[in-house]
Amino acid sequence: MHAYRSHTCAALTAANVGETVRLSGWVHRVRDHGGLLFIDLRDHYGITQVMADPDSPVFAELEKVRSEWCIKIEGNVLARDESLINKAIPTGEIEVFIRDIEVLGQSEELPLMVFGDQEYPEETRLKYRYLDLRREAMQTNMKLRSDVVTSMRKRMWEKDFREYQTPIITASSPEGARDFLVPSRLHPGKFYALPQAPQQFKQLMMVAGFDKYFQIAPCFRDEDPRADRSPTDFYQLDLEMSFVEQQDVFDTIQPVLQGVFEEFGGGRKVDQEWPQISYKDAALWYGSDKPDLRNPIKMQVVSDHFRGSGFAIFASLLENEGTEVRAIPAPGGGGRKFCDRMNKFAQGEGLPGMGYIFWRKQSPDSIAQERGITVKEVNALVKSGEITLGNEAAGPLAKNIGPERTEAIRQQLGLDVGDAAFFLGGKPKAFEAVAGRARTVIGDELGLTDKDRFAFAWIVDFPIYEADEETGKIDFEHNPFSMPQGGMDALLGDPLKVLGYQYDLACNGYELVSGAIRNHRPEIMFKAFEIAGYGKDEVEKRFGGMVNAFQYGAPPHGGCAAGVDRIVMLLADEANIREVVMFPMNQRAEDLMMNAPSDPTSDQLMELGLRVIPQDQ
Repeated sequence: MHAYRSHTCAALTAANVGETVRLSGWVHRVRDHGGLLFIDLRDHYGITQVMADPDSPVFAELEKVRSEWCIKIEGNVLARDESLINKAIPTGEIEVFIRDIEVLGQSEELPLMVFGDQEYPEETRLKYRYLDLRREAMQTNMKLRSDVVTSMRKRMWEKDFREYQTPIITASSPEGARDFLVPSRLHPGKFYALPQAPQQFKQLMMVAGFDKYFQIAPCFRDEDPRADRSPTDFYQLDLEMSFVEQQDVFDTIQPVLQGVFEEFGGGRKVDQEWPQISYKDAALWYGSDKPDLRNPIKMQVVSDHFRGSGFAIFASLLENEGTEVRAIPAPGGGGRKFCDRMNKFAQGEGLPGMGYIFWRKQSPDSIAQERGITVKEVNALVKSGEITLGNEAAGPLAKNIGPERTEAIRQQLGLDVGDAAFFLGGKPKAFEAVAGRARTVIGDELGLTDKDRFAFAWIVDFPIYEADEETGKIDFEHNPFSMPQGGMDALLGDPLKVLGYQYDLACNGYELVSGAIRNHRPEIMFKAFEIAGYGKDEVEKRFGGMVNAFQYGAPPHGGCAAGVDRIVMLLADEANIREVVMFPMNQRAEDLMMNAPSDPTSDQLMELGLRVIPQDQ
């Protein structure tokens, strides 16, 4: 028999009754039932109930055992009484009578309990992560992560991709985030960088003729943390292909990710159709370039209904160039209480409020006022069939713009009695994000968002350039290495109209994938950077390795990267990425368990030729 275990704590069944077995694991829970001691013994695989009575030779030793002690037991497998069978676990038909025990590792008083569902502060959980990871939910999440990565690899190999590794120590290359710099001992005063992504290396592989590459790649970015983003490092399914167009990339990655979500989605619906939505339309309809399509609400421009209207705020606003009024339909939101809650939401977002109209059944009072007759007379006319109660618009906006305009808005938005609409105005970039968040809140509060579904959408046609509102200076708005649609000809026209072959994949309100068809032509690349104010010398200095390679017969190529951490977060139905990362940092990019970042020693600094300048507190 093996020194530590003959079986795991999930392996024993009724077929093992009568056998002598050896198990090792952690004491999950201890129960004293009037002279009978029961222990739930746990390992990575499951739980087995072990027990002893005063006749057991190790009963006195067993009484000393506490939660999370690591122990080894040896004993006989017994069948449980039928009334005591636990159908919730694989080992629920048996228990093991302990005849020998060895304590492999005692535990001090626990800073957090492994058994149960108690909530602990994040700082405690991260400081004692090795204990936090013993909990069932965390074990499940980490196994899920491992299985997802394995599935991704298998699916990529099945598509004739090969996995290649790229350097972890490389040159600094600004790609939209801050680098982590690594000082060089052999070259004092110079620094390497940890790669923000394998972007340049995978493109160089295409130049080298490898055709199809993928990697489960670590990426390092010195970023501000968010619930869905690590502040230091993350992993992505990174891929690149030669001789492809945009649709080829979509056709390659969709079955991989769709298969992963179907395999690990827990029975939730996975959309088969992944629409392609332009960046411009995504901003208009959803207020976000990572829309949640489980929410059916689509925003619309309703500016024409407010031009010259009695609502002076919007009417005067629309006299300014580049302004719009947009409506957020709210099917089922036609009540003053809900409208007031949404108005309060807008105030919480820093706005003075949010205009609204809601539609209700026409009241006898309003008809009486309109016709100059009594309510009693109106009721009589309704009863005789001479008058039919229609619908009427309510709310401050409705009173200001009148029934004809409110009816036109209702018809444009496809709304009816019991529905509402909310309105925001100004320059779209100033209010789109708030409108998008309002759309999310409306969808959630009115039960419109289908929570049991994974809904995907490709966001395409990203603008390459933007102009500074104050200076008018042109700069890159999105990935500068994307091939412009129309090639060189497009760059000779209005730069603000140039779109790139760049794309993101959104799922349930998160960006899962980002990629592009690359700009592999040096002359087009130099022109693209020239428009943004970067000379040829600067481009060659920053991206010399790639630019030089492109002068030696570079093939057209493109690819994308899918965020592994974020995908697992969605599959695990978690709201915070730290729940699916084995050893994450906290919100301040600190590792409380390993005490990182830490102060270097004087010898280390001297060897590297560095000096730390104290920061003012």
